[in-house]
Amino acid sequence: QVQLVESGGGLVQAGDSLRLSCAASGIPFSTYRMGWFRQAPGKEREFVASIRRSDSTLLYADSVKGRFSISRDNGLNMVYLQMNSLKAEDTAVYFCAAKNYGRQEYDYWGQGTQVTVSS
Repeated sequence: QVQLVESGGGLVQAGDSLRLSCAASGIPFSTYRMGWFRQAPGKEREFVASIRRSDSTLLYADSVKGRFSISRDNGLNMVYLQMNSLKAEDTAVYFCAAKNYGRQEYDYWGQGTQVTVSS
């Protein structure tokens, strides 16, 4: 059974930092691209960042470039999202996702963790 479990969300003030974690199980983690997405109230889910299995290619949404950093630990089956200089517009539910090699869409999703940034 595949599980992606996010943690680390919370309520912070603008300018603060948070680190989200995602623990994966049930998949050969090191072979999957891992991504973070978010969904704000009344908006569609949007891409935030992704990291390839080899850790050689990182992708970020323009809105978070220079502030967020994605990383992974293949030994622990973990993926992280370090979020710095948080803004009110970063408020959303953040989801971890996993995509197998060659797939167009993400195969597995976590349940999400709430991040709220007060201005």
